[in-house]
Amino acid sequence: MAYTLAGQATYQEDIKKSRFLVFASPVRTPDEAMAFFAAHAVGEATHNCWAYRIGNEYRFNDDGEPGGTAGRPILQAIEGQDCDRVAVLVVRWFGGIKLGPGGLIRAYGGAAAQCLRLADKIEIVDEVELDCSCAFSDMALVQSRFASVEIRVLHEAFDAEGVQWRLALPRARADEFLRLFTDLTRGQGRLTGSDPEWGLTPGG
Repeated sequence: MAYTLAGQATYQEDIKKSRFLVFASPVRTPDEAMAFFAAHAVGEATHNCWAYRIGNEYRFNDDGEPGGTAGRPILQAIEGQDCDRVAVLVVRWFGGIKLGPGGLIRAYGGAAAQCLRLADKIEIVDEVELDCSCAFSDMALVQSRFASVEIRVLHEAFDAEGVQWRLALPRARADEFLRLFTDLTRGQGRLTGSDPEWGLTPGG
């Protein structure tokens, strides 16, 4: 089970006169992660070290700290807290006392982990997206069932024939919605799954 953050989180800790300020945020793409780091990096700080994980994609940066003592411990903190789609930036102001490699690893990893531990988290639901269309006469009835199968409407458009939706719903509810949609539209609606694992074909 993996979690992302419900929103941005911060945490601050002083370790042997060095100040560590942590910023963490949910992100969906590497570009989002890099934009988050750019927006929150502190120019006058000694180091701005970071890491993100988004599914199988991850990156980390030591920003001048000895290799392996900052970015990787931050990434390990993300993984250790069962987080995904998360970016963490740890800003350090050097206080005059060297921490040594082991101390740096504990400081960066520990501060990142504590920030994530205290943050509000939400479970990541495995979703499938699908394109759905039906006649205007069936639209209200179909739409009234969206909440019961936890559907999110990503896009809605209309033409002379009816409505077209781009929908997202939990993978575990996909087959249930397929049966429901077929019944409600009497087999006249069209449903196309974007994920080959679901097994839908164009036209439903």
